[in-house]
Amino acid sequence: MRYITFALAKGRLAKKAMDLLERTGITCEEMKDEQSRKLIFVNEELKLKFFLAKASDVPTYVEYGAADIGVVGKDTIMEEGRKLYEVLDLRMGKCRMCVAGPASAREYLKHHELIRVASKYPNIAKDYFYNKKHQTVEIIKLNGSVELAPIVGLSEVIVDIVETGTTLKENGLEVLEEICPLSARVVVNQVSMKMENERISRIIQDLRRVIGEGV
Repeated sequence: MRYITFALAKGRLAKKAMDLLERTGITCEEMKDEQSRKLIFVNEELKLKFFLAKASDVPTYVEYGAADIGVVGKDTIMEEGRKLYEVLDLRMGKCRMCVAGPASAREYLKHHELIRVASKYPNIAKDYFYNKKHQTVEIIKLNGSVELAPIVGLSEVIVDIVETGTTLKENGLEVLEEICPLSARVVVNQVSMKMENERISRIIQDLRRVIGEGV
């Protein structure tokens, strides 16, 4: 029997995903050792492997089959645009992808003016403005605190993840438009889904039961 490999987005999400998997009977004791320098963790008994990756790399590992199953945020799936199956919403890490800026920027959005948009998510921003709003904008990719962009005049608005909106408020910004809701999702490699359908489907069903979707 071949191993089924999981790629988990590093950090809080990986921890929460492992908690969920434990409730379905899938455990990996090796991963609980916080001092471990291992890159790949194995459960020999269940023939499962796990590795932690940077969130933005998870869809790549899954598309190319280096991982059969991935757990990652919807924002990353949208931004990376990889060929994979999105099979389950884990309902964790809920937040929203929004267009935000100072209240005065509402007018630019209303009148479809040519504006600059700063974002860590250039593909999501582009898709939203070009394909949904049909507004021509200049997109500026940033890697750090995007809230800074409208304050220092780099852009009129930003596209970013909003959880509570506190950071925006503290910086005199607000949500101007909501693009979509976000949460953690399970993604599956397209070939693995065919080859290992039975095992993967069972894992997904067990997860669905645990998060209450099957109730």
